[in-house]
Amino acid sequence: MQEEALRVAGCQVIRAEKKTGTSREGRSELDILLQFLRPGDTLIITRIDRLARSLKDLQDIVHELKEKGVTLKATEQPVDTATAAGKAFFDMLGVFAEFETNLRRERQMEGIAAAKVRGVYKGRKPKIDPEEVRRLHAEEKLSPSVIARQLGIARSSVYRFLPRTGGNAKEVGKE
Repeated sequence: MQEEALRVAGCQVIRAEKKTGTSREGRSELDILLQFLRPGDTLIITRIDRLARSLKDLQDIVHELKEKGVTLKATEQPVDTATAAGKAFFDMLGVFAEFETNLRRERQMEGIAAAKVRGVYKGRKPKIDPEEVRRLHAEEKLSPSVIARQLGIARSSVYRFLPRTGGNAKEVGKE
């Protein structure tokens, strides 16, 4: 539906990604889009929360767009950063998008806490089998690096499951 709305709005290039708007990290399509825009362009989005859900990220993006001479418009909201009213409305929508994200996070945490009290919530399933780590180390004499590579985990995770060696380590310069 969003892509269709952008086509109807006359967009020539449409970029989409499935990453959440709660953070700019890992949003490669957004990065490509911001690099692609040139002075005089207009970035059209369907809604503000599709661009970012953090007020700071929204303001940073708009600041980048302004520096490039690019305006921002939304198809479902009266946002046009070329006008004072559009900028003000944009800021208000940004505040509400961040507020909604924070409320959702609070409700999620409350739900998890209640589930823990009932004994229903156990957290995510462990990715690492400690017994397998110990077996590979003891029986197959594999090093922590090889075990980590083989299991697709960090070497520090391997060390967590191995017995401490105590006084076997030598300090540099002491014998």
